[in-house]
This record gives sequence, C-alpha cells and structure tokens, in this order.
Amino acid sequence: QMQMVVSGGGLVQAGGSLRLSCAYSERSFATYFMGWFRQSPGKEREFVASISVRGDTYYQDSLVGRFTISRDSAKNMVYLYMNSLKPDDTAVYYCTAGRTSRPADNWGQGTQVTVSS
Repeated sequence: QMQMVVSGGGLVQAGGSLRLSCAYSERSFATYFMGWFRQSPGKEREFVASISVRGDTYYQDSLVGRFTISRDSAKNMVYLYMNSLKPDDTAVYYCTAGRTSRPADNWGQGTQVTVSS
C-alpha cells in the first residue's frame, strides 16, 4: 500500500507555474509534518518546504515568495504551488513525512519537474 502518492509534475516553460499534489495515508501521517524535497541531477536532495498539522509553514529561504505549501487534512492532501519557475527548479520532487519541520523520515515516490528556458 502506497503511503504517499504524488502527482502533478511535468514540463513547463520558465516563468510558468505548476502544482504538485501528494495524497498521504491518514493512518500513518495524520499528525506528521508533511513536506517536499527535491533533487537535481548531480546534486544532493534539498529541502523545499514543509507544513505542520496546524498549518505552520517552513521554506527553503531561496524559495520564499515563489513556492507555497498547503495542506488539506480533511482530504489527506498536501500541495506545492510553484510559481515563476526557473530552469534551476528542474528536479525530481519528493513528498515526505516526518516528526520535525524538515520531515525526511518517510519518502513517497518522486515526480519530475522540468523547466525549459
């Protein structure tokens, strides 16, 4: 049984927007921080954003203002809205869950986001 199912990646032109969605298991992660990490080719995975059950949000400093994380606990969904995308945002994006604001304990499958110049 998949505990996190990700959708919404794809190809977008620079300056465009995408929304990533992650459906998570209520039984497993209802009280957890949910988050997003990404990994670009040749680079280590990096934190993107996270959100608590209460709705407190945390972001990689460089993404503030362009990326927004939200959570619908009633639907067991977490979203990542990405605006003004840049080629440097090209990466595989992962939905994650954990007990801290950098939730890296549990990983869903990745989704490819490609931003063309």
